[in-house]
Amino acid sequence: MAEQITVGLSTASVYPEKAEAAFHYAADLGYDGVELMVWAEAATQDVGQIAGMSMRYDVPVLSVHAPCLLISQRVWGSDPSAKLARAVAAAEDLDASAVVVHPPFRWQRRYADNFVDLVGELEDDTDIAIAVENMFPLRLDGFFGRTAGSAERLRRRGGEPGPAVSAFSPSIDPTDVGFAHYTLDLSHTATAGMDPLALMDRMGGALSHLHLTDGLGASVDEHLLPGRGAQPCVAVLRRLVASGFAGHVILEVGTGSAKTPEERRAMLGEALAFARAHLRPE
Repeated sequence: MAEQITVGLSTASVYPEKAEAAFHYAADLGYDGVELMVWAEAATQDVGQIAGMSMRYDVPVLSVHAPCLLISQRVWGSDPSAKLARAVAAAEDLDASAVVVHPPFRWQRRYADNFVDLVGELEDDTDIAIAVENMFPLRLDGFFGRTAGSAERLRRRGGEPGPAVSAFSPSIDPTDVGFAHYTLDLSHTATAGMDPLALMDRMGGALSHLHLTDGLGASVDEHLLPGRGAQPCVAVLRRLVASGFAGHVILEVGTGSAKTPEERRAMLGEALAFARAHLRPE
């Protein structure tokens, strides 16, 4: 019988709780590990602190998400090339096997021009897979970064989201360039209006990382629990099993609506149960 695919929890999934809470939930619920989202929280930027949490809860760090969000543009400095290299070094120090990174923003011209070569050079020097993630267009009406609930309130008032533009170079689809490793994010495909199964086909055997989440196609990045949106999450997971996928499935979901830790725990438990149920080998 084939081995069960590894399922991890993104530390971003427990926001507004801190990263240590992710280790606690992961240990309590039976996740196989965590993905470290490096962002404004000081502990996420400190490899020593994260290593201590990993040891304390006996939960490994499976992957590191480089600080490439709009909200983390100044985390670990302002040079995106140096930040990606530091994320790879952090993954090595934490015995993680992958780094997740977004395509460059269009205004990061030098970084964008050198991105393909940089990823290749870093992968030549390490065993870490640098998995470039599919993204989504941004809306010009100022709704980017707000909650899906904000978008829903706009629709109820009769408003419409503004036109979409790609803030990423050369596009939101990393297969337009071609990389050795990809991350597929199912909330991003929902927001972008992309077919995730077709994107899986384009990624082929280079698909090495999955952000398991969901979306209804709002103009904002929703990160719903899998099964609560319109993405073909079950079909994606079954295809991973059939393909002999050897990467990580990471639950990167929003639980900010939880009013108590117990409610957040139930949401994260539901997400893990969904993943386990549909990743079970035949």
